[in-house]
Amino acid sequence: MNLLKALATVSSMTLLSRILGFVRDFVIARAFGAGLLTDAFFVAFRLPNLLRRLFAEGAFSQAFVPILAEYKNKQGESATHQLINRVATLLFLILLVVTLLGIIAAPAIIYISAPGFSANPEKFALTVELTRICFPYILCMSLVALSAGILNTWSRFALPAFTPVLLNLSFIGMALFAAPYFDRPVLALGWAVVLGGALQLAIQVPALAKLGLLPRWDFAPGDAGVRRILKLMAPAVLGVSIAQVSLLINTIFASFLATGSVSWLYYADRLMEFPSGLLGAALGTILLPSLAKLHADEKREEFSSLLDWGMRLTLMLTLPAALALAILSVPLLATLFLHGAFTPNDVLQTRSALVAYSVGLTGLIMVKVLAPGFYARQDIRTPVKIGLITLTLTQLLNLVFIFGLQLAHTGLALSIGVAACLNATLLLRGLLKRGAYIPQRGWLLFGFRLSVALLALGTVLWFAMGSEAAWLAMGKLERLYRLCAIVPLGIGAYFGTLWLCGIRVADFRRRGAQ
Repeated sequence: MNLLKALATVSSMTLLSRILGFVRDFVIARAFGAGLLTDAFFVAFRLPNLLRRLFAEGAFSQAFVPILAEYKNKQGESATHQLINRVATLLFLILLVVTLLGIIAAPAIIYISAPGFSANPEKFALTVELTRICFPYILCMSLVALSAGILNTWSRFALPAFTPVLLNLSFIGMALFAAPYFDRPVLALGWAVVLGGALQLAIQVPALAKLGLLPRWDFAPGDAGVRRILKLMAPAVLGVSIAQVSLLINTIFASFLATGSVSWLYYADRLMEFPSGLLGAALGTILLPSLAKLHADEKREEFSSLLDWGMRLTLMLTLPAALALAILSVPLLATLFLHGAFTPNDVLQTRSALVAYSVGLTGLIMVKVLAPGFYARQDIRTPVKIGLITLTLTQLLNLVFIFGLQLAHTGLALSIGVAACLNATLLLRGLLKRGAYIPQRGWLLFGFRLSVALLALGTVLWFAMGSEAAWLAMGKLERLYRLCAIVPLGIGAYFGTLWLCGIRVADFRRRGAQ
């Protein structure tokens, strides 16, 4: 398995999802703008989405995949399928209880997660109703994560990467065609969440059946493998999902700020998720199974070399993305969202959050590469300690940026970015200290080449963009044409400079662990 090819496959599926995600956000922004309705929905969706990331993309995946890879390599087919059955059964029961509790306790959840909404009874009641509608999403998506972990371990990366497309299609379809039939049209967005989760689960079933790994009912919570996964998973909730926990706490702060703050942060975060999902999630997805196999086979040099490959690729792709997001923030936001109820002021307010988020983009993605280095080794304590430090710093920075420097919602975004860089730095330090990662030769030259290419990229984008005020005054088609010209120009300048500096695509070809 060629890891670069696998990365391209996962990234292309993620790219499709992100493009549809922008279409979805365009539709939502045009229909509902950035105000009471969108604030209510984004808060209602954030907690189920957070729990989905904790159970699905975070703690569960990081705990399940290394154990599953170990069983696959050492225990045989029968024991591996039994582990899948028992994990699936217990996961379903736990998440069913969580879902029911979330529906029942929705008012208390909103009081805790967005206490500022209680000052507006209409806003609070709508958020509670939307939360109850959205909560079953975590049940579907946690089972999707189980399926994806199985398929990725068997090197079937494409289908799990494609499944988010269905959620975006659900949003687009419900917002465009179903919303007018609801007494309150925004409720259609809540039902779109549930429909999207069900579709994502349904599409994975045939693939599991084809592998002969479709889970069956087998309730055995005392199983040794299940207990090992739970032992890894419990503390990993904080360790690998610290950014999401910080986002939830930021929602509490944002609920006390000006109306629209939650929405401005959401739209900025959506743009950040484009490179984060395209690169970070994709790299983490393909690295973890290979790292787990290399650790199980005690191939330490190959383990370290694979981490080095991941880090170089991360820096080469995320640093230009962060720079481009910061420079082109207004052109991007104006082109994507300056329609209908979304105003020029919304663009400028979202711009400040996006620039702040871009500070930590490389750190956020690097965490997705470095954290698997610990969980492949079944090391729990180190990421947990680092997570606690990062979470504490994030909230201290929130206090400084919001109340000290009066940065409002921009300070919330900046705290996430700065803390993510610290998180990545401490994870790297931990891997170096344990000898799990030993840097390969050539880092100084590699850094110099990247710096030259970034300088070329920044110069080209800055002069090609022109005035930000002009972008707000342009027509829709003119914005689109100009952005479609500037982006390829920047890409050409960056990768052309890398090529002139001696960096080739072939340098990053690598085989995964077999």
